[in-house]
Amino acid sequence: MDVLRSARAGRPRLRPVAGPDAASPMLSWIGDERIAISGVPSARAVACLAEQGVTHVVNCRPWPNVRWSGDLAAERAAFGPGRVAHAPMHDHGLRQRPAVWAAAVCFAARVLDEQPQAGVLIHCTAGRRRSAMLAYAVLRLRGHDRTRAAALVLSYRTEAVLVPAYVRSVERWLAAAQ
Repeated sequence: MDVLRSARAGRPRLRPVAGPDAASPMLSWIGDERIAISGVPSARAVACLAEQGVTHVVNCRPWPNVRWSGDLAAERAAFGPGRVAHAPMHDHGLRQRPAVWAAAVCFAARVLDEQPQAGVLIHCTAGRRRSAMLAYAVLRLRGHDRTRAAALVLSYRTEAVLVPAYVRSVERWLAAAQ
């Protein structure tokens, strides 16, 4: 009944999402790059992100997931819509279309270039594949070569996996932009 009331009122219903500690998500900061990777923060944890140095968020979860859990709405409420980008990607292990994620990569790179105190959190559901891909793409866009970008992501976020098809998607996008 609570879900129905929430839907009728036109506001997202925040649902708990599993995590190591609902009060503070496990952020993996990528060296001195001011990029953090994590799994989806709970609604309670979103309020604590700023205390951990996060000023902007890139959410890599698909529309059905963010509608169900309310995490994107909670992030926009906490940080403001102009500080949150959405890259609604499904984790299928196949090529990721740049139309879905490229704007979020450019958003994160621009924030890091223009705001020296900014800290960008990039998250998906588990903080393993889609968020790793976007962090890799941001690092590549900011001038790191393939090897260095991959090493940074994989060494600081040990549970990360750079899916070969996702990396190829990034490299094709970068090559097409030149």
